[in-house]
Amino acid sequence: MHLGNYLGLLENSEKQLCDAFEHVSEKHRDEVDIEHMCAKFSAWSREHHGKVQAFVEKYSEDKNDEPKDLRRDLFSKKRSGSLALLRDLHDLWLLTQEVQLCWTVIAQAALGLRDEDLKAAHAYCAARTKRQTEWLLSRIKQAAPQTLLVAD
Repeated sequence: MHLGNYLGLLENSEKQLCDAFEHVSEKHRDEVDIEHMCAKFSAWSREHHGKVQAFVEKYSEDKNDEPKDLRRDLFSKKRSGSLALLRDLHDLWLLTQEVQLCWTVIAQAALGLRDEDLKAAHAYCAARTKRQTEWLLSRIKQAAPQTLLVAD
C-alpha cells in the first residue's frame, strides 16, 4: 500500500504552503488584505498539516518527503516592485494546486479503505484549500491589470 507515501507528500506540501503564506504575509505588509489573508491561510495550512500527521502515523510504512524544496524553488528569486506581489500570489496559487491534488488522490484512497476519519479530514481541509485557491485567483485577477499595464 502506498497511501503513506501520498500522505507524506501531502504533509510536506501543507507545510510548504503554510511557510509560503507566512512569507508572503510578512513580505507584503503594505497590502493589508494580503497580510491578513495570508496570515489566516497560513494558520489553516498549519492546522491541516497537524491533521495529516495523525494519518501519516497510521499509514506510515512509506512516507514521502518529495516536495520539501518546492517553496524554495518557487520563491527563489528576490522580487521587488509591483510584479513581486503578482508573482508571489501566482506561486502561492501553484502550491495550493499541489495540496488540492494530493487531497483529491487521498480522498479516493479513503473511499476505498472506508476510513471515515480520513474522509472527514479530506472534506474539511480540501474545502478550505479550495477557498485559499479561489481567493488567490481573485486577488491575482485584481492585481494583474495594474501590474502588467502600468509602468513602475
